[in-house]
Amino acid sequence: MEAGSGVGPKSGAEPALVHEYRPEDEGQWLRCRVLAFLDTAYFDNVLREKERYGNPAIELVAESEGTVVGLIDLECETAPGTVCSARPGLGAMIWHLAVHPDHRRLGIAGALLTEATKRAAGRGIARLEAWTRDDAWVQKWYEAEGFRPVESYLHVFLDGGRELKGAVRNEIPGLLPVQAFAHYVGEDPEGMRTRFKRVHQCVLYELGIIEPGDALGPGLHRRKSP
Repeated sequence: MEAGSGVGPKSGAEPALVHEYRPEDEGQWLRCRVLAFLDTAYFDNVLREKERYGNPAIELVAESEGTVVGLIDLECETAPGTVCSARPGLGAMIWHLAVHPDHRRLGIAGALLTEATKRAAGRGIARLEAWTRDDAWVQKWYEAEGFRPVESYLHVFLDGGRELKGAVRNEIPGLLPVQAFAHYVGEDPEGMRTRFKRVHQCVLYELGIIEPGDALGPGLHRRKSP
């Protein structure tokens, strides 16, 4: 399916088209995702195969001149609270949303979100959720698309003996921890940032697309203008 007029081409290139993910897209999907994340707080979150889902999913890619340049994956609930946070109505979680760095600022992310939102609304999904770390430009994009921050906690990376000491207890003889990753949900986030070198705020964003039980049709979502 065409992504629409919001997906402008690079100079001399054909406009990007949004279509359903196909198994043969996997290699390009993985490359697009890793390149898109290199200048973000998820730079080391690398996948070697595409994620599969236990619930119905909406999986789309944007393609330009035979190359995947953008992607979005939503996992849709069939019962409230099974994938997303426990709030009224069915939710869908955006697990992956990325645009190749050479194709940014062309409307590709917005086109992917628009098409995914239409399909989600058609399945009775009331809201979308997305977790993202503290990249200001990423958060600004979500907010411009109408998402609102709901809650947050910290991702804490512990690297080396100094950071691990007193934070990680090892009871296995011969096992020497070198690195660790943890979630912090306590009441001293500044203390965590002072003690550990790499700490990210992980924020849950939510976008209402139809009211729970509403009869709105696909595409009649409630995204706001920037």
